[in-house]
Amino acid sequence: MERIAVIGLGNISIRHRKNLKYLYPLASIYAMSASGQTVVTGVSDCDVFVSSVEELIQHRIELAIVASPATLHAVHAIPLIEAGIPVLIEKPLAVSLADCEAIQTASREHNTPVAVGYCLRYLPSALIMKELLDEQKVGRCYYAHVEIGQYLPDWRPNKDYRHSVSARAELGGGVLLELSHEFDYIQWLLGPLQVKYANLYNSEELGLSVEDMADIMLSSTTGVITTVHLDFLQRKAHRKCRVIGSEGTLEWDLIQNSISLSSANGIETIYCEPDWDKNEIYLGMMTDFVNLIQRTTNHCISIEGATRTVALIEQIKAHYHHR
Repeated sequence: MERIAVIGLGNISIRHRKNLKYLYPLASIYAMSASGQTVVTGVSDCDVFVSSVEELIQHRIELAIVASPATLHAVHAIPLIEAGIPVLIEKPLAVSLADCEAIQTASREHNTPVAVGYCLRYLPSALIMKELLDEQKVGRCYYAHVEIGQYLPDWRPNKDYRHSVSARAELGGGVLLELSHEFDYIQWLLGPLQVKYANLYNSEELGLSVEDMADIMLSSTTGVITTVHLDFLQRKAHRKCRVIGSEGTLEWDLIQNSISLSSANGIETIYCEPDWDKNEIYLGMMTDFVNLIQRTTNHCISIEGATRTVALIEQIKAHYHHR
């Protein structure tokens, strides 16, 4: 890899550029502002600054990461895909099914590798959780509860949260899209889900124009009921998944990177590595994407999988509005 681009200048793009420098020290890293600014100073780990996707194509970029606001993903990704440049798109894939389908069509027509950045699937505990459920470690699954809560003003301490992507509807903000990791991983673990009930709230606690809390009930084709709670309000970050089956219960703590099993034999810690370096999931995702480009074995999140997540979110919004 000699020429790699990252579109967007937010926190996640800073991480990506730093990781790319670490993985490919000899490569030139190209940066571009999502808004197309022509001059930006102080961009870390950047060798060349450009102001348009067209410039990136002219520079014959070998790989691009689209880390712009979700509303711009299709605009930024499609010209690159059409130029045959492999693209890793930050989650969510897009804010509408129409955009997802446009990206999918471009990728298919031009046979360009595209993957989506649901990095939580690269947590060691996530892979073990998937294995345990595939092996039916808790027997037949009956119920799952997924919960994430994190105080939005603490997410990006160097920035006013009210001006962040998370807080702005026009940039794809709100808990449903910003916390879409939960919808990605639960469908990965349990299979496709349908909405039974949805309630979206704006607590007015943070003065946002988007929903800052959501409660949803979903069901799988096999009859597993899943409840999901998302919020921007919990002062102490909380991210857990609990799966109840006929033979026991699995408790997955994504922050502690741990899994425990409660069964007739008591409680057993299956995995626990709380001090694991969080950046490893981003490095793992990046090297896995290169495997996809090289057409070797990989676990990349496909456009189809990421589209299912956006479809579920659209279904939740429709269900809530039509109640």
